[in-house]
Amino acid sequence: MLDDAKYTPRLRAVFQETIKAALKEEFSYKNDMQIPRLDKIVLNMGVGEAVKDTKKVKQAADELSLIAGQKAVITYAKKSIAGFRVREEMPLGCKVTLRGDRMYEFLDRLINIALPRVRDFRGVKSSSFDGRGNYAMGLKEHIVFPEINFDKVDEVLGMDIIICTNAKTDAEAKSLLKHFNMPFTS
Repeated sequence: MLDDAKYTPRLRAVFQETIKAALKEEFSYKNDMQIPRLDKIVLNMGVGEAVKDTKKVKQAADELSLIAGQKAVITYAKKSIAGFRVREEMPLGCKVTLRGDRMYEFLDRLINIALPRVRDFRGVKSSSFDGRGNYAMGLKEHIVFPEINFDKVDEVLGMDIIICTNAKTDAEAKSLLKHFNMPFTS
């Protein structure tokens, strides 16, 4: 589906047609290049159980690859920490960086499918911006994504989702994500 040359993700089309104009008017930009846009989305899973069983990292990487639609990279410990029984170069988690069409597809699935499936969901915190226009959030259960077969999951893992924009301020980034229908709380 993503390989088709004529295919454009729904959110990318919405951004081009309506969101760019709305942001240009809202912040009164003089040039289209000043309009904030999505840069990348980084998905990260830390697997604490990997200290006892390194096969869990491989399983987490496979599940993250299913969610992202792109192969996950296994991350390794940089230092040994005796208190956590971690040795240098021990596999501890996995990550994926999404750009372009895959990024817009993932954001669409996150906002419209996964977040509504979260138990007791009341919206995402609007205070999780970093001061430079990037938004970070965490999910306690990776099984909210429809790509994961609930019956085949041995252990429910959490994941971090970082949405990077090229916005200069948090207000611009928040406005951009609001136009994408990100369900912020108040």
